[in-house]
This record gives sequence, C-alpha cells and structure tokens, in this order.
Amino acid sequence: MKRPKLKKASKRMTCHKRYKIQKKVREHHRKLRKEAKKRGRKKPRKDPGVPNSAPFKEALLREAELRKQQLEELKQQQKLDRQKEQNKKRKLETDPDVELSNTEPVREESGQRKAKRAKTSKQSPKMLHCQELKKVIEASDVVLEVLDARDPLGCRCPQVEEAIIRGGQKKLVLVLNKSDLVPKENLENWLSYLKKELPTVVFKASTQLKDKRKRIKLVKVKKKAALSKSEACVGKEGLWKLLEGFQKTCGKAIHVGVIGFPNVGKSSVINSLKQEQICSVGVSMGLTRCMQLVPLDKQITIIDSPCFIVSPLNSAPALALRSPASIEEVKPLEAASAILSQADAQQVVLKFTVPVFTNSLEFFTSFAQRRGLHQKGGSPNVERAARVLWSEWTGAFLVYYCHPPASWTPPPHFNESIVTDMKWGFDLEELEKNNAHSIQAIKSPHLASSILFQSSGLTNGVIDEKDIPEELPKQKKQKQEQEESYEDVRIDQGIVDKEGDDESLDMSPAEEACEALPEKSQAEKQSAPSFVLDKMTEEEDDAYDFSTDYV
Repeated sequence: MKRPKLKKASKRMTCHKRYKIQKKVREHHRKLRKEAKKRGRKKPRKDPGVPNSAPFKEALLREAELRKQQLEELKQQQKLDRQKEQNKKRKLETDPDVELSNTEPVREESGQRKAKRAKTSKQSPKMLHCQELKKVIEASDVVLEVLDARDPLGCRCPQVEEAIIRGGQKKLVLVLNKSDLVPKENLENWLSYLKKELPTVVFKASTQLKDKRKRIKLVKVKKKAALSKSEACVGKEGLWKLLEGFQKTCGKAIHVGVIGFPNVGKSSVINSLKQEQICSVGVSMGLTRCMQLVPLDKQITIIDSPCFIVSPLNSAPALALRSPASIEEVKPLEAASAILSQADAQQVVLKFTVPVFTNSLEFFTSFAQRRGLHQKGGSPNVERAARVLWSEWTGAFLVYYCHPPASWTPPPHFNESIVTDMKWGFDLEELEKNNAHSIQAIKSPHLASSILFQSSGLTNGVIDEKDIPEELPKQKKQKQEQEESYEDVRIDQGIVDKEGDDESLDMSPAEEACEALPEKSQAEKQSAPSFVLDKMTEEEDDAYDFSTDYV
C-alpha cells in the first residue's frame, strides 16, 4: 500500500538549475533594457520643486496651491452640472410637459448644426462641384487646365474656358499630362496645334511619391538609387519656371488653380510639383470633392479643384469617358460599347489578343473568356468584361492616341486679342526649350503598339447650378447614401480616411474602379437583349476574381 504524502514537495533544486534560471532572467532584463533604449523611452523625471535659493519661493508655492484649489473647484462644478442635466433628462422622460429653460441654448446649438447639414444634404453633389469650381476660378490668377494627352481635345471644356476669359485678368495654361502614353510624333503634333492658341506644357506626373500622412517602412536601399524613367516626373522644371516668371512680372504672390475633367491627373500634377502625396489620388474617378490649398513656396499657392460636370447633351463616347461613377449613373455595358465604337478594331484585336469581332457583344464574350471572367455554369460574364474595359480605358495605363485636326481654327470663345492677352507675361521661348527637353526625356510607346481612337471633339460641361438637370425620384433614392458620405468629406475639407487609403492600396486598378460603379438598375435589365439578360441575372459574387486579370 502506498504511503500518503504528509508533507508538501520541497522547492529545493540543484545549483546548476538555479544558476541557469538566474542567467535567463538576467538575459531577459538586458533584452528589455536594449529595446527600451531603442524606443527612446525614459523614466519621467521627478519634479525637483522650487529650489531654496530661488527668490519669492513662498509666493510661488502659494500661487501653485491656489491654482490647484481652483482646478478642484472647477471639476466639482462640472460634476454638479452633469448631475443636474441628468436629473432634468429623467424628469423629461417621466413628465414630458415640464418646461426646461436651461436646456434651450443646447437645443439651439444642435439645431443650428442640423440646419447646416440639411442645407448641404439638399444640394446634389453636382451642385457642390459647380460651387467649388467657381470658387477656384475666382480665387486664381493663373488657371492650369490639365488635359489627357491621349485625347486633349476631348478634355477641353468651352464653357469653363469662357468663364475664365470673362473673369478678367486671369491666365489660362494647358498642361498635357500622361504624355508617356502616346507616341512621340503624335505628342509633337498636338503640342504644335495647341500652342497656337494657349501656352502649353508637356508633363508627366510621378507615380511613386511618399505620403506625408503615413509612415512607410522602407527597406534599406543605396542612397544613389533614384526613380526609374517610368516613375519619375517630367516637365516639372518647365512648369515651375513658367509660373515663377509670371509671378515676377506680376510682382506679387499668385494663386494657381488646377482644373480639368475626372481622371486627367489634376491631383497628381500638384503632388509632383510638391514632391509629396498631399492630394488624394486613385483609380476611381472624382476623388477630389472640394478645393484644397497647397503652398508651393512663399509666392506661389496651388489650389486643387473637383472635376467638371459633363453635360448630358454630349455624345455617348464623351459621356462614357468623362462621367465619374461617384456622381453619374454609369452603365458599363453601354459605356464600354460606345468607347469600342470609336477605336480601331484591328488594333483592339492585337492589343487585347482576342479574335476578330463584328459587334461589341462578340468582343466582350471573347474578352471575358480571355481574362477568365465566368459566371456560374461557366458562361462568360459579359458585363464584368465591359466593366474591366471601361476601367482600363479611363485609367492611366492603356496606350491610345487621337490625331489632331488637320487645320487650326480658333474656338468661338477665342479671338486674336484674347490669345495675345493669355500669352502675355510668360516666357514662351524658354517654355519651348523645356518642352523639347521633356519630349526627349519621356519614354514613349511605339505607334504599332498603340490604339487609334476617334476623338469626339470638345466636351461640353455644366458650370452653373441652374443648368444641372433634375434627377428622377428613383435616382434620388439611390444616391441618398452617396450624398451623406459626400457631406462628411466636404465638412472635413478633403481629409481622406486612412482606412480607405489602405483598402485602395490592396485593391487592383480594375477592382477599385468597378467598386465605384453603381449596381444594376431594373431599367438596365429591361434595355439589355434577351440573350444577355440570362447572363446578367446570374450572381456576380461568385464570378472570377479580378486579381487574376493582371497575372
């Protein structure tokens, strides 16, 4: 029989084990001290108090005690006020007829806030865009109209240019952004066409900039390592010298407004000039929703602006390319078909490696099979393919170009005197040299690998709130949530949520653009053909992931 234990087990151990534990503890403490030293955390120093040698020591100590007493009294008073408010609320819940005079100012303050929000929520995003654009034009001495070099004529808005001319002593400068996405010969032709009318700057915004608001852990690289040619900014010196020269001729500090249609690169141009990611940029159209001041130096301040609002009287390709999905209701199938109708079919076949097609539906079917976009049952997802094409065409990676008009004719809102006035104050000879240097520095694509696109000409815009067409009640209900989120962004004056930035970094370009598109409406389903309707009714959640499109 086993004897029961009468005593507890002894805690004695061998010396070897005890010394080993002590050694481990010492190593652990050393490691903690080392980490604390790296972090720079130090113990807070104790207040030594007032030294005996200091004059008026007793008076200082008395003042310190009085301050301490006042703070305690203030805390007690605040506590009593809170208790009173709680008691009044309880009385209101029990007896709603009781009048409370003390709570009236608090209600008035909250009512004022609600009234402000109600005013802004009544206005549609289009009206707010127009208001912000007017503010930018009024506050600017020089206005930079950013154009996409792939379709410069389609990125010009005659209504906005006319408003700038009517504004008085304001200068208008054209900035040909995304110059690395067109062949060199085509870029030179467009430059010679546009500079007859207004000062034109060849520009290519930088694609890799550090965000000042985020701490990015970078891997240790050699200091001599610079940005590659595809990522570096081109044309910054020419634009900077142009603005500096005009500021010296004026003899005062100037404000420079940056305007343009969505996805032409307005915010990217500002970030490239500042060499920091100050303005929010992304694949989705219409990210900038309110004016933002960015000081370049003591004399030059740049103002970022929201995009132009496209007039519904434009052609279908113009509406497809210039309508942001955050404001307008974009139907991807119709938009992509309109874009495809203006492109060269043979070059589209070579670019996307699809068989020859006779209509847009055939192209989207083969394009979906090529990219692996399938629905349940293996049928090709035509609408998802249309979304991908729309997002790539409005993005900043697809290479296509347009031919400039054969002969130059001034627009109706321009004449010779206006052209001379717009060019006054700028050093055009130096600008021409800088443009030639920029064209040489840009790594342009070959003509054979580019898609020829037929431009639809100048795109009409809406600048007055009165000209904005009224929305249908169904559209108002669909956009009610978008307007509420829009107001929050506008009140914060352009501050971007960090969580949103992190999500956009993880998403592919096609996914980010497609997330911005609204869901299918019933009218869209009715307008689609019967053989497409069966495909559209399938659930899109189980469709192929977009990340495989770019593998």
